[in-house]
Amino acid sequence: MDDLIQLAHLVGVGLVLMLPLANPLISMTLLLSLGSNIPYRERQKQITQSAFYVFGIMLVAYFGGTWIMQSFGISIPGLRIAGGLIVGGIGFQMLSPSSHMDDMPEADTVNAQIASKKSTNIAFVPLAMPGTAGPGTIAMIISTTASIPSSITSVYSSWFLHTAALLVFLSLSLLFWVALRFAGRVVAVIGQSGVEAISRIMGFLLVCMGVQFIINGVLEIATEFMATQAV
Repeated sequence: MDDLIQLAHLVGVGLVLMLPLANPLISMTLLLSLGSNIPYRERQKQITQSAFYVFGIMLVAYFGGTWIMQSFGISIPGLRIAGGLIVGGIGFQMLSPSSHMDDMPEADTVNAQIASKKSTNIAFVPLAMPGTAGPGTIAMIISTTASIPSSITSVYSSWFLHTAALLVFLSLSLLFWVALRFAGRVVAVIGQSGVEAISRIMGFLLVCMGVQFIINGVLEIATEFMATQAV
């Protein structure tokens, strides 16, 4: 029973950290904007495909992100600073009304394809990436995975942490699927102004998270430099 409580706690913390980044509202807006010319059954099929894509992208980032960092010689402080810039940039875009749609080149490309072809597949681009599993989400997963403190690994086994991560990714993918399935109803209830209000709140949280990422990265660099000078 205690293990289930601890697992639920880890999953809850993971969802709180990831949900502002893996923001389903962006993908909902993209779907309503770009999927209006797609037949209903085909659109539902693409929504399911996109949920699987989101889960797959997060899995690759979780299990292969550290190896990719090591292959390219990317340090954790460097990843934190880069991830902070990306997350903060996404947050600033979300603070501006409807700027995330206009500034997304992937959406422009798909929009042009839809104009010439009625049943364009938008499941991977832009719904899954960069709509939900975008650069900020990937950077967050890799950075968190590569810098899990020893205090956590000493308490929880690796399989326990992997299970929690898989449940977080599965929950986010499920939320993403539900949000897209009921995108029209959600917008009809809360209205476009409600969507923009929630988007701005999450954008502010992302800006705060991005700044904190940069601060942590700079502090790690300063700590390593001071340690080197002391030696």
